[in-house]
Amino acid sequence: KTNRDLYREKYRRFGQILEGDWPMTAPAASFYLWPEIPDSFENDEIFAQQLLAATNIKVLPGSYLSRVDSQGNNPGANRVRMALVATLEECEEGATRIRDFLA
Repeated sequence: KTNRDLYREKYRRFGQILEGDWPMTAPAASFYLWPEIPDSFENDEIFAQQLLAATNIKVLPGSYLSRVDSQGNNPGANRVRMALVATLEECEEGATRIRDFLA
């Protein structure tokens, strides 16, 4: 399998596991996901902190990756960056831990 095939499989399995709890769209050509955080969380920073504390999974708050625009909006706010660079099995385990955290 090519590297691209491996990432497609990771996105597919990750998405299947989280489908009912946290839907997200796989990127066309990237190794990370950029989903909006679930509505039950106040902001991306709090979500990332709580996710780490509960599951030991690190995600990067989207607001850390972008600047506030001239209207005062941060386009990365309420999103997180999730890199699926681990093995398929580790990504599946991570998705399962996230699903359990969101339940």
